[in-house]
This record gives sequence, structure tokens and C-alpha cells, in this order.
Amino acid sequence: MQLLCIIHFVNDIGGGIEMSVIKDIKLAPEGHLKIDWVKENMPVLNRIREKFEQEKPFAGLKVAISLHLEAKTAYLAKVVQAGGAEVAITGSNPLSTQDDVCAALVEDGIHVYSMYNPEPELYHNLMVKALDFGPDLIIDDGGDLVSILHTERRDLLPKIRGGAEETTTGIVRLKSMEKSGELQFPMVAVNDAFCKYLFDNRYGTGQSVWDGVNHTTNLVVAGKTVVVIGYGWCGKGVAMRAKGLGANVIVTEIDAIKATEAIMDGFQVMTMDDAAAVGDYFVTVTGNINVIRGQHYKNMKNGAIMCNAGHFDIEINKPELEEMSISKRRVRKDIEEYLLKDGRKLYLLAEGRLVNLAAGNGHPAEIMDMTFALQAMSIKYINDKYKELGNLVLEVPYELDKQVASYKLDALGVSIDKLTDEQAKYLDSWK
Repeated sequence: MQLLCIIHFVNDIGGGIEMSVIKDIKLAPEGHLKIDWVKENMPVLNRIREKFEQEKPFAGLKVAISLHLEAKTAYLAKVVQAGGAEVAITGSNPLSTQDDVCAALVEDGIHVYSMYNPEPELYHNLMVKALDFGPDLIIDDGGDLVSILHTERRDLLPKIRGGAEETTTGIVRLKSMEKSGELQFPMVAVNDAFCKYLFDNRYGTGQSVWDGVNHTTNLVVAGKTVVVIGYGWCGKGVAMRAKGLGANVIVTEIDAIKATEAIMDGFQVMTMDDAAAVGDYFVTVTGNINVIRGQHYKNMKNGAIMCNAGHFDIEINKPELEEMSISKRRVRKDIEEYLLKDGRKLYLLAEGRLVNLAAGNGHPAEIMDMTFALQAMSIKYINDKYKELGNLVLEVPYELDKQVASYKLDALGVSIDKLTDEQAKYLDSWK
């Protein structure tokens, strides 16, 4: 039985009694310090917050958020709140929630339904509770809120104006719903924006994955062989940073174009069956199921270390690993050792969940500054235009992407050139 801290308080906007469910409200002081730190390093969001405070684009509305609930996400929630919204937030992964940050948000008047490592049933129920709040707009990560709305809580669908999705995994689910005609409101695919995948997916994932791995294992990477499974933007970042740490990098892919790109970037490419026998570290970044499985465990080196940087803990087949093992034990925080029947030991980090968040602090604040700026601007875009958008998966408008990049350059003190009238005229002509 897990201990819960259920906070009842007066809702200043609606006047009724509301509730938050967190681990311990006494942890709030440390959470405030974390949020204050990221605020100092998120200048783009700070600029958007100033605009929101003046314009109040969400006045009278409710916004439900499901993201990895740590300090950077908390500051996004506060920015949305500054725009006039009443905000409810829940975690998108049971091992990435930070309890002190949850407590701080409750003190700041945000409804919080999350805690670190809840039992599976409680984790799901807390997500449902964030929707019981009755949102007008949502920010989702992995498509869980959208899924619950279209299954368990269809009664809430008429009120939903739309929302924004953070990840590749979520967008795959949304596009499937759109294709089958089941999606009931517009969703902006934030993950596909330039200022998301070029920076968050590549530089954010690249750095935070190795932060998590190095902190957890305390082992050297230089001279080891790292196998990166999947060469999308996240895989590119993981491979780039592994190379920078001195590793020999192998990429596995199902896409011929991406595999060719990996070769041109200086990496070896081979099948997972072949890579299994030579890797020291394995990092999955595909968003797909069972990309490391039984046939690979049979050939792995003694001491091989596996981790996942995809949204769900499905990329490394844990049931097959357990079935092939005679024992399992936790040898360090966030490291499980599987002893196979032939005496080899394989290691799994963070239970196969997102290693950069479940065993680390996630992406750097300066990176999430741009991503969360896109989230804030995207739900404003939805709210402004939801009546005319249709029940579709939408791209982030290019002008919003450019605006975020411009704010970032301003924060860095960088100026760029502008076209002269002559140059603009030349580019607009065909003669």
C-alpha cells in the first residue's frame, strides 16, 4: 500500500474544493529551488510568459498536461498558468516524476496527480484523475491522455478543443487514429517541428542519455563498443555523443536511407543479430517493440549493458530476458543484473524505461526551453483556431518555429542577416 499525500484546497478560479495527489507536501522547498534554477536558464519561455501575463490567452480555460514531471515541465505548467489557465498535471512515466517538484507546484496553485514510481494501477488512475479535471486543452507525451479520452473518458471529448503532442511515439498513435477517422479533436505534432527535433531530439537526447548512463554505471565509455538501435534524430544524437566520449559506434537500422546516412556520418552499420555479439553498451531509440529480444541475448557478451531512450519500456523485451535468466538482482540503483543459465551476466538500466529521465535529470534546461516554448505556443494556436482546424494531426506552423528560434538567438545575443529588397525581389522572381 503506497502512502499518498492528498491535498485539498480552495480553487481560486472556480471557487470549489479541488484535490491533488502527491507523495509529500513537505518536499516543496527543494522543488521550488529546482524550478527557480531552470527558470533562470529558459529565456525563451520567460519571454513567452511575459506575453501570456499581458494577453491572458487561456483566461477561463483548463489545461491538462502529461509530461515527464520534473522541474522544466513544472516551469512550462507555470507559464501556461500565467496565461490565465487553470492547470492540472500528471506524469508520463512512473520513474521520471520528482516528488519535490510536485509538492512545489501544489503550493503554486497547480493541481498535481503524480508521484515517483507508483504502482501500475495507481499510475493509470492518477492520469485519469488529471482528465477528471475537465480540460479544454491538453499537452500530451506518448499519446496517453488522448488514448484515455477516446476510450475511458469519451464523455469529456465534446469539451476538448485540441492539444499538442511531444513525442514520436505519440505522433505515431495520433496518425493511426487520424487515418482510421477516430481522432476527435486537432493535435499539433510538436515533435516534428524544426526547433524540437533538431535540438531536443538530437542534442538533448544525445547529452541526457549519456548523463544517465554514466551517472548510473560509473564506467568508462571510451574504447567500448556502443550499439545504437535506430538512427532517427534521437539516435543521431546518441551516436554523436558516444563518438565524442571515445566509443566505437555501431548503428542498426531498418531504413536504407538512414543506414546510408549513418555510414556517411562515420559509423558502422550492421544487423542487430550481428551487433549483439560485439556491443558493450546497447541503446534503443526506435519507438518500436522488442528491438532487443531473446535471439540477441543468446549472443551478447558477458557484462553487456542495455538501456532504452524510447518513450515506452517495450523496446527491450524484459519477459524474454527474465525467462532466459536463473536470477535477477539489483546491483546498483537503477541497474538490474540478469544471470543467464550459461553464467553470463547482462545488465539493464532503469527497468528498460527512459534512461535519461528514469536514471537522470532529462534534457538540459536550455534545450527544453525551445521545446516547451513550442508547446505553449502550439496550444495557443489551437485555442485561437480550433473551430476551423478539423480533427487532424497538424504541423507546427512554420512562423511559430521561426519565432522560437528568433527568441533563442535574442537570448544568446546573436544577430543574423536580413535580405535586402533586391535579394528578396530576386528570390521572388522567375526571370
